[in-house]
Amino acid sequence: MSESQAAAKTAAKAPERPKYAPARGGGPHGPHSSGEKAINFIPSLKRLMAHLSKEVPRIILVVVFVVIGTSANAVGPVILGKATDVIYDASQAGQPVNFDVVGQILLLAAVVYLANSIFQGIAGLLINGIVQRTVYRMRKQIEAKIDKLPLRYFDNQPRGELLSRVTNDVDNISQSLQQTLSQVLSNVFMLVAVIAMMFYVSWLLALVALITIPLAILITTKIGKRSQKLFAAVWKNTGQLNSQVEETYTGHALVKVFGRQQQVAQRFHAKNQQLFEANFGAQFISGIIMPCMFFVGNLNYVAIAVIGGLQVAAGNIGLGSVQAFIQYSRMFTHPITQLASMANLLQSGVASAERVFEVLDSEEEVFDQEGTLPLTATGRVEFEHVSFSYDPLKPLITDLSLVAQPGATVAIVGPTGAGKTTLVNLIMRFYELDAGRITLDGVDISSIPRRALRSHIGMVLQDTWLFGGTIRDNIAYGRVGATEEQILAAAKATYVDRFVRALPDGYDTVINDEASNVSAGEKQLITIARAFIGRPSLLIMDEATSSVDTRTELLLQRAMNKLRADRTSFVIAHRLSTIRDADLILVMENGAIVEQGTHGELLGAKGAYFRLYQSQFSGALTERDLPGAQPGAQPEKP
Repeated sequence: MSESQAAAKTAAKAPERPKYAPARGGGPHGPHSSGEKAINFIPSLKRLMAHLSKEVPRIILVVVFVVIGTSANAVGPVILGKATDVIYDASQAGQPVNFDVVGQILLLAAVVYLANSIFQGIAGLLINGIVQRTVYRMRKQIEAKIDKLPLRYFDNQPRGELLSRVTNDVDNISQSLQQTLSQVLSNVFMLVAVIAMMFYVSWLLALVALITIPLAILITTKIGKRSQKLFAAVWKNTGQLNSQVEETYTGHALVKVFGRQQQVAQRFHAKNQQLFEANFGAQFISGIIMPCMFFVGNLNYVAIAVIGGLQVAAGNIGLGSVQAFIQYSRMFTHPITQLASMANLLQSGVASAERVFEVLDSEEEVFDQEGTLPLTATGRVEFEHVSFSYDPLKPLITDLSLVAQPGATVAIVGPTGAGKTTLVNLIMRFYELDAGRITLDGVDISSIPRRALRSHIGMVLQDTWLFGGTIRDNIAYGRVGATEEQILAAAKATYVDRFVRALPDGYDTVINDEASNVSAGEKQLITIARAFIGRPSLLIMDEATSSVDTRTELLLQRAMNKLRADRTSFVIAHRLSTIRDADLILVMENGAIVEQGTHGELLGAKGAYFRLYQSQFSGALTERDLPGAQPGAQPEKP
């Protein structure tokens, strides 16, 4: 996961953002609703094949090997028919069989079939490489695309659904291409070669065999259309089920605490049932193809046997030729049956490909400009008439202006949903403004490449994020090429060293998938150390000490003072005791700054900040402290 992804994931705080219903795949590019309509099969198939364009030279080589292999296989029955004719003619003439000739013919047949196996095997190896390289490039495209997607996309996209597209759907594409490419190429050329040899042996029997082709095409087309929308539903329901499992696994402790196991099991059963029904229907309908094709093949076999026998009796064709033709009839129906059965895999693969293409086609972030920051960034931040909303119908921040002087500590307080985290997300350019502009050292941040902008900003968030590596690696994540001395200095300054020394593996302790082998407070300390080592010119702290005990918080305040020295800091706080010494305190309500000043000035004003402070340090809330209270209202008597 890239640094921008990690920051974006961590910055997405639910309380500051309106709750949207999970989009069906992210708006206009979401997956199809179950069973609503068939997927765009032909355009998606063409686009999937276009991904193979870089493998054209190897594909040509595969075609050459397949042609040689299938040609050798197609000649085999004629060679074996010659051996039958030698034996039959000898018996009819009452002469001994020339087994030397028969042996030579059989040896030639063995060589031909061996050549077929060798060339088909080489073609299979080449196809495997073609498919794996194609899927490898597709995964790279998806990873690059995810880095370019705006945070809005992830707001409306269940994580399990997106993960299913990146993993399950891509794996299904790989499997489908692997099987269909080899089967389609070999069976198409086999069909062509067999038809040619059938006409070479007997044009009459060949015409009889060809009658079954229109019937086979009709069966495949009719059944295929029915199964297309079911395969689309299969992979849509797979993504939803994965999302359900991922959500339950992540919150398994809370599920048990609130005794919701039964409800979770019921939801899982419902999703699982939907997937079962879609999968069963898709497999059942597409599975009908094989029995139908076997029936058509058997009709073809009976017709050839009867007509061929009549031709032998009439002396119009040799017994060996009829034997060869019967083999060709089997070889003729086999590729048709295989091609029909490939419709199953191909439809499934194209359904998955379309879901992946929806991600690749999603709208990207606004293109980065080529602006630059001054070489010596001071950290002056200014909001100029900024307006922003997650939903155009529900404005959140309207015409907001403020200035943060270099080196100042700006604290942001206010009730949940007031827009505090949104404010710092806009500084990071996780979202683009609806109106106004934000400048850093006088430069509009929209003119600065995101990577360059964020390299000057350090973030310590309430929602800690650690990746599956060592504690040393997680600290070093904040600075490219960090040395051991720098890692240790950051750890000691933020009191990480204090608990790491007590661990059996020290800094080499590996953080597990859920980071459950360190406490919440220790995770918070590591994220602070990660920001410390980067030495940013602008620091954003979103309730960074919420998960530590009181004693550790006091120690961290000292570390924070060092970290904030000589750099502009934006501190979002709920515990007002942590921001008493801030240079400027902004009080936000409903996306607007309703008060600003120092701690003492705001207490003296006895406004919104005073009420917040009283609610934390003067006992229970009174009616006057609640939103919407009438001026002069008296608290209720106990």
